[in-house]
Amino acid sequence: MSGAAVGRDVLVDRARRSLDEGRPVLVEGPAGIGKTVVHRELLGAARRAGWLVLGCAPTEAESALPFAALADLLDPLAGRVPELPAPQRAALAGVLLTGDAPGQPIDERTVGAATRCVLEAATADPAAPRLLVAVDDAPWLDPPSERALRFAVRRLVPRIAVLVTARADRPGSDPAPLGLDHGATGARLDRIALGPLGVGALHHVLRTETGTALPRPLLVRIAAEAGGNPLLAIELARAVLRLPQLPAPGADLPAAPSLRQLVADRVAALPPDTRHAVRLAALSGVPTLAGLARAGVPAAALDAAEEAGLVAVRGDAIGFAHPVYAAAVRADVPSGVRGRLHRLLADTTLDPDERARQLARCLTGPDPAAAAEIAAAAARQRSRGAPETAAGLYDSAARLAAPGATAEHARWRLAAAACRNDCGDYSAARTAADRAAEELTGPASAEALLLRAVVAWSADEPAEAAWTAAEAALASAPAGSTLAGRIHAHLSLFRDAPDTARRHAEAAVALLADSPDDRPVYAAALLLLFFNAVRAGLPARTELLARALELEGAEPSWLAGTVPAIWWRSVDEHGRARDRLHRMLARAVARGDEPSQHELLCHLGETELLAGRWTDAAAHIADARELGEQYGTDSAGEHWLEGLLLAHRGRLPEADRIAAEGLRRAAELDDRWRRRIYAQLAGFVALSAGRMAVAAQHYGELAVTVDELGLVEPLAQRFEPDWLEACVGAGDLTTAEAALDRLANRHRRLPRPWTTLGLARSRVLLAGALGRDPSGALAELAAARAAVPADVLPLDRARCLLVAGVAYRRLRRRRDAREALTAAAAEFDALGAAALAARARAEADRTGGRPPAPRQLTGTELEVARLAAAGRTNRVIADTLFISPKTVEANLARVYRKLGVASRAELGAVMARADVEG
Repeated sequence: MSGAAVGRDVLVDRARRSLDEGRPVLVEGPAGIGKTVVHRELLGAARRAGWLVLGCAPTEAESALPFAALADLLDPLAGRVPELPAPQRAALAGVLLTGDAPGQPIDERTVGAATRCVLEAATADPAAPRLLVAVDDAPWLDPPSERALRFAVRRLVPRIAVLVTARADRPGSDPAPLGLDHGATGARLDRIALGPLGVGALHHVLRTETGTALPRPLLVRIAAEAGGNPLLAIELARAVLRLPQLPAPGADLPAAPSLRQLVADRVAALPPDTRHAVRLAALSGVPTLAGLARAGVPAAALDAAEEAGLVAVRGDAIGFAHPVYAAAVRADVPSGVRGRLHRLLADTTLDPDERARQLARCLTGPDPAAAAEIAAAAARQRSRGAPETAAGLYDSAARLAAPGATAEHARWRLAAAACRNDCGDYSAARTAADRAAEELTGPASAEALLLRAVVAWSADEPAEAAWTAAEAALASAPAGSTLAGRIHAHLSLFRDAPDTARRHAEAAVALLADSPDDRPVYAAALLLLFFNAVRAGLPARTELLARALELEGAEPSWLAGTVPAIWWRSVDEHGRARDRLHRMLARAVARGDEPSQHELLCHLGETELLAGRWTDAAAHIADARELGEQYGTDSAGEHWLEGLLLAHRGRLPEADRIAAEGLRRAAELDDRWRRRIYAQLAGFVALSAGRMAVAAQHYGELAVTVDELGLVEPLAQRFEPDWLEACVGAGDLTTAEAALDRLANRHRRLPRPWTTLGLARSRVLLAGALGRDPSGALAELAAARAAVPADVLPLDRARCLLVAGVAYRRLRRRRDAREALTAAAAEFDALGAAALAARARAEADRTGGRPPAPRQLTGTELEVARLAAAGRTNRVIADTLFISPKTVEANLARVYRKLGVASRAELGAVMARADVEG
């Protein structure tokens, strides 16, 4: 190890071990304690080991430059950018300034996703055994860089090594940069606190920095005065060496109330032209000799500062020897001088964005020309994916707008609020939107109120907050305007009652039909009109759906992008729903849009749950839960789905706890949507547990809530067959008949596979309960089951067999009962529905006798069944048994009929469980 990190050997070794093990390392301590020295030592060790090192060292001045740190860090990977998907490629081209300015604003989240992808690709490089991401002085990361790195790092640890330094006066008390102390990453984090150096170590440091070996007594006094802080000790030593003679024992050392004061004293001692140059460098975004030359400062003016160890000049670049030096210089510039220096920098820089930043810092009164420049810079930053920086610039532009320029002032205020919403800072966006709504009038006020509504919706505020703000926006908007149309479209989403939502959607469609600029919102309004008309019990106008899909293009509006998938899922076209959701999810992943990913994963989980693909459903629900925990989104949806999956799999106590907590929270928030979904879950859990009266009560309350909303067709909630079964079990046949009528009405309005199966199953149950002959209903049930393919609603199809088996047993048709119940148990097993499988077997045991299936098969049928269940094709079976393929088909048809199965998968389940004999 080099002597650069003298006195830190043990801590450096510890940090290297942690990095080797994939543990993030945070080196922290007060300013000047030696964090950068340790950081450089660790980077050198990594490079010597062949690691790929990606690093950045942001400064306070650079914290205002969007993506400055990320560009430094990712520059070695610029060659990988062309391999990224188009949205990510455009995002990083903007960060690295390697391409043309993007035509549309880049979502800041896309930059995070692109950062993750390019880092992940680098980990697969066989030329480098490990990848190290290193950030020195992380608190000075510009906000867009910080968020992009935070997004990427928490997903890639421990596959990448992470080294970060941060100033901390009390190490361990502040949150770790980049969220390194959160979640699974936090459990691995190694926080290394740098303490004071001893006298021996300081002796080596001071001799290296000052070129002088100080007497031991004086060295001890300096170490004590500096508290073991190397940088402060260096400044004290330099102050001592500037004295005419070294202090005598017992004499006072130069007064040093703070490091800042010591630096200020050094700057004050510089020649005036050097002091001017150092101040300009400290106030510049990226100080260079060329920039100072344009400001009238020759390169030679920095010589004295460089000799004093304050700055270092490398080529054209000017850097301060320590970030504290630059901060101390800036803090000591008088306010009047500061304003003049900012103006000088603004007038001499060649970078329009740097000019805008300097103008924003020096101007205090209206300046229309400067305001326009600053607003243009804000627009450029927004298009690069730096909305937080853009928001500050828009605020400055609005502040500097001419008193009578109400249109510009309103536009910039709204843009600032929208940028804060774009970067997910909902609290700041809420405040900015409220302020804009108060300051502005007319259409501008309506725009601000609409934005306030969107913020409320995005931030999971109570639904009332969203529609109240949107209705206030509508009242402020000009009647018949496209702005009013956009507000109506949003209200159609915010309102849960279908009649109200439909009226808003109709108004939006009428007002936006001829507005090319509002095409995405118009397409969303068409979808919402289609959706809410169906929910209101009106015929499905699929031409609206088709027109909307034609108009929406490659990027569906967030207002209604999931509506087609919800519709297809509600009519049991799971493949179409799945395909759309996966396409939307891929786009959301590409742009790093985690809230949308969360919503889409929940929809996929629900789709696969209905489709009987429970392993896939579980994976989607788990992914949604993890994203929700990371991003802080409302967890009601994935918890409900998790409860349903647990209930289907027979884990009823766990599902019951989720249902109870969901209902409690719904009551607490007075949230009717939450009340609906958790009432359905509670009812299904109780039904599965045999608590029929409790289940009937939950389903009855659900029906009341649905009716209160005017929700004639609650597409996502298919509860009537279960409600009827619970009522039959509880002996409430009057309510059971009402549930059947309700289900029949839903089927007449919109026939679907689930209503077909549910209606047939319910009629068998009710006929048996009323003492009627169920034979006709059983025939209808068999026909319904045969009409629905085996891969559509496999759980519902299996439940039809269970109901049929119980009905056959009560008719004393034991053989038919045994066949149906055995097949039902096999289908439940194939799904993983443990509780229902156990119930089917229990019912089968009550039939008595020996299992008929597959004992009733003939010898040839049994051989064909065994081979088919083992996955053999008809041709292979024919060749094996020396029969024709047509004979195989005929035998398989008889096997399917006798065993009550409809596919080879079902046949396999039956054959695997049965006690097969010839």
